Amino acid sequence: MKIGYARVSTQGQDAGFEDQHAELRAAGCSNVVGEKASAVGHRPMFDSLLASLKPSDVLVVTKMDRLARSTEELLRVVADLDRRSVGLIILSMGGQQIDSRTATGKFMLTVLGAVAEMERSMIVERQRAGIAKAQAEGKYKGRAPTARNQLDRIRELKEGGMSVVGIAAELGINRATVHRLMRVS
Repeated sequence: MKIGYARVSTQGQDAGFEDQHAELRAAGCSNVVGEKASAVGHRPMFDSLLASLKPSDVLVVTKMDRLARSTEELLRVVADLDRRSVGLIILSMGGQQIDSRTATGKFMLTVLGAVAEMERSMIVERQRAGIAKAQAEGKYKGRAPTARNQLDRIRELKEGGMSVVGIAAELGINRATVHRLMRVS
């Protein structure tokens, strides 16, 4: 059975999410599991999907970056699927599909995964260089602290008897941040 996995990083990417679903359905997926989760964060739907795949199932994704964040992770997922006799198909690879059930497909996954990781590393290097240059020129100050701007409100809620957990929920910030700001003030 072909099972699709669709992922977008943020809630506002609905069009891309719908496009992935449509492409996966058109590729013959009887079920499509989707989630809106950052590639660097926890992906509970993906983990659950991987655990539920049975021998002879085929996991289908539209692009390699929907599946893995690094070559190491990609190869780990492919090895796990292969060990369990589960196939993997990546649909959008320059007009070609990559199928892990073939020797050529496994080779292409390895090579393209390495190239994608290198490209991402180069982007990060250029970004850091650009930020360093902007900082040296006094043009870049970084993101304005949002939680620190609420310090007076944190104090007010704490003095009113609210717990740290309650304050964090009320202000939409992490409770560790509330603890840290209360220590600083």
